[in-house]
Amino acid sequence: MADEPKEQPPSGAPAGDKPASSSAPGSTPPAKPATAAPLAAVPPKPAAAVPAKAPVQLQTPLNNELVARVRAKFGTALVEAIEDRKQAILTVDCGKLGEIAQYLRDEEKFDLLSDLTAVDWPKREKRFDVVLNLYSFAKNERLRLKARAGNGEEVPSVSSVWSTANWLEREAFDMFGIVFAGHPNLTRILLPDEWQGYPLRKDYDIIEQDTGWVKENLGIESGQ
Repeated sequence: MADEPKEQPPSGAPAGDKPASSSAPGSTPPAKPATAAPLAAVPPKPAAAVPAKAPVQLQTPLNNELVARVRAKFGTALVEAIEDRKQAILTVDCGKLGEIAQYLRDEEKFDLLSDLTAVDWPKREKRFDVVLNLYSFAKNERLRLKARAGNGEEVPSVSSVWSTANWLEREAFDMFGIVFAGHPNLTRILLPDEWQGYPLRKDYDIIEQDTGWVKENLGIESGQ
């Protein structure tokens, strides 16, 4: 029996599993689409010039009711009254410090001396600023009281006004050499009695002083 003819695929369909060729043999392949040229980098715009800010005025003259009362009572003994970052600061004559301190406690109700310290300005004629930080519980108000003192000039003690001044003035004496007249026991509080010099003065050489004290009192060379 003769073999039956195999079924032919329909016209235009691929024979078997092979895909139809996308182009006839020998034909030219389609051209690839042109790639766009990269855009040139655009230079950034220069930043706009920022106008210079006016300097902040930290210290301004103070002339409130407290200043008026102190000035009325003590006159020129109130040397300066300023406000610095919302802090009221009164600078007074050094010789009147005790009287003004008594007035501020009794009349203005600054019943707490929270701190007493000093600042050394070695090139200034009145070398030291003695600084008292006061607080009023009644008014919930703070006040900084300052007095300028020369080297060797005695500063009135306020230990009879605020008892906390007893140790605070001893510390200022120990570190700066400031003498508080009327203090009941003005002796060193941090350093040995025989220590030479005052460590918080800006012309103090702590290495030399430490070396000398260790050698003299301990008989050894300092490790500094």
